[in-house]
Amino acid sequence: MTPLVPGVGGALVVAGVIGAVAGMRRVPVAPRRPGSGSGRLVSALGRVRSRTWVLAGVGVAAGVVVAVVSGWLVAVVAVPVAVVGLPVLLASPPSQVPRLEALEEWARSVATILRAGAGLEQALLVTVGSAPPAIGPEVTRLAVRIRARWDTTTALRAFADDLDDAAGDLVIASLILSARRRGGGLAASLEAMAASLAAQVSARRQVETDWAKPRGTARWITVITVVMVVLLSLSGRYVAPYATTLGQVILLVLLAGYAAVLVWLRWMIRPQPVPRFLGAAAAARTRQVVRL
Repeated sequence: MTPLVPGVGGALVVAGVIGAVAGMRRVPVAPRRPGSGSGRLVSALGRVRSRTWVLAGVGVAAGVVVAVVSGWLVAVVAVPVAVVGLPVLLASPPSQVPRLEALEEWARSVATILRAGAGLEQALLVTVGSAPPAIGPEVTRLAVRIRARWDTTTALRAFADDLDDAAGDLVIASLILSARRRGGGLAASLEAMAASLAAQVSARRQVETDWAKPRGTARWITVITVVMVVLLSLSGRYVAPYATTLGQVILLVLLAGYAAVLVWLRWMIRPQPVPRFLGAAAAARTRQVVRL
């Protein structure tokens, strides 16, 4: 091995460490003009978490080491992509259950206060202290708007936009109707909504349990594949063809195909959002349908 290869490898490792440290620093970004391509690029890079930059730096360093040891130059690209991308592709998607449970609990709380003889606005204000953490900030903003003398219907519509959830639209629609008509029956309606949300929570738990099975299988297959690739890269003659130019191209195609399968699996089990019927987006869809 010529001295050039270790020298280049060491330089790339140092560059990766420096890049990781630089990525961890918080640097204020100068404001850009709206719509400029460079501004959008800087904004996108600013949203990348420090942990991702650290993983990218570690991946580059590991890729250089693998390339020097095995002669697989494709590792300089494949290893950083795997280190950054695999945790994302194999991670569980955000669960919708805590938010649904919080909404159910809040609806029951409002119904209980209404049955005690309180008015709608008073009931909404009282629930701030007992609101579940999953929707606590949204409930707090609703109370602030009501205390600021917002119209109750307008405040509730803003609350629906804060929640940005179809199940929340159902609950808030009942509150909006009650705010307009000031009639009875809201407590019973909210209790019925809470029972419906409880059924949705149970169904959602079952769905997420079913989704966890293919993700677990994909994790085990990925771990076994990575271990086998590492062992084969150190075995010498058996994987010698992959050190050639054509072998590197074939290896890159195989790795890209495996990554595409993981992306496809992630896409298949992603939760499908239910369209909302409150809010600006829903109103825009309604106007478009009316024009048609």
